[in-house]
Amino acid sequence: MPLALVRHASVATFLIAISGLTSLGQAQAQAQAQAQGVRAEQVAGGLQNPWAVAFLPQGRFLVTERPGRMRVVEADGRLGPALPGLPAIDAGGQGGLLDVVADAEFAANRRIYFCYSEAAPSGGNSTALASATLAADNSRLNDVKVVFSQKPKFSSSAHFGCRIVEARKDGKPDGTLFLTLGDRYSRMQDAQKLDNHHGKVVRIHKDGSVPSDNPFVGRAGALPEIWSYGHRNMQGAALAPDGSYWTHEHGPQGGDEINLPQAGRNYGWPVITYGENYGGGKIGEGASARVGMEQPLHYWVPSIAPSGMVFLTSDKYGKGWQGNLFVGSLKFGYLNRIELEQPFKGKVVREHKLIEGAGRIRDVRQGPDGLLYVLTDSPQGRLLRLQPQ
Repeated sequence: MPLALVRHASVATFLIAISGLTSLGQAQAQAQAQAQGVRAEQVAGGLQNPWAVAFLPQGRFLVTERPGRMRVVEADGRLGPALPGLPAIDAGGQGGLLDVVADAEFAANRRIYFCYSEAAPSGGNSTALASATLAADNSRLNDVKVVFSQKPKFSSSAHFGCRIVEARKDGKPDGTLFLTLGDRYSRMQDAQKLDNHHGKVVRIHKDGSVPSDNPFVGRAGALPEIWSYGHRNMQGAALAPDGSYWTHEHGPQGGDEINLPQAGRNYGWPVITYGENYGGGKIGEGASARVGMEQPLHYWVPSIAPSGMVFLTSDKYGKGWQGNLFVGSLKFGYLNRIELEQPFKGKVVREHKLIEGAGRIRDVRQGPDGLLYVLTDSPQGRLLRLQPQ
């Protein structure tokens, strides 16, 4: 059985002050920051609903904005213009330009991967994954190629999923990418079927081809890209240092989950869930467990609306934070620091609310400097850096 929500002993634990935070007086915020030994600083502001951040050389950042822009942010926080070269993006509702990651060999090949909502000429949309080369002067995207499109296309503005993780084996990139795909909300029953990509994790090579060891390769009626199924809307994914692949997903009303998707496994949605319908009432039979369906490692009731996810590997914040898992909360506007029974594995033993009042946390990443970076999702979104005091 999964763990129930670990209640916080103290909401104030590790509360971090933020530059420009209006809910606390500046003096009080500074005092709390100094007491906890950490502070948060604004790197850049004026971002329109930013969704993801990747790291470039010379301290620069690559940021996506959901309305359909990708920008380079200079080390001093200056925003560059929208990069030309993006494909047509069907922005609206939860859709738009979403995740972006830099290739593990970016210094040599300048390749990036990004996902977005893609419209079909005949109607409908779905999540697509593309690769591109960022020009040497960071001025545009070249060689843009769509390497995967979720099937089928369906008219919806919800549940695109869209987190990208470059897989590793024996500590080295193995040439494959994991991509999370939402159930498109009103097509939730599709999450239990293998003839579509709704509510799935897929795994592909960087050129879009299918790895021969994917679990459903050669199975009649199953799409070969599928890695795991029975998911709802995964907006967080991360690779642990031991190579294990972690995701989290939005439940309906309650039942947000952390999972470790394994090849070929069924994670239950919408047959089992710890949530309920919006406004109340059972989903399906109201079951939370069934033979042949995986239980989450952890779940939240009530929902925190998670987005963004990263393991902290650096010692910048002290050994007490090293090995912790960090998850953003859109609903409550805080960063969740999650202690595990063992670093990078094991059950959740304690949670801490950080930077409360910062706004809707959309993404969290560890930078090359070992520090944590956070994006807040609003029409005036910000990129924040968490500094040890």
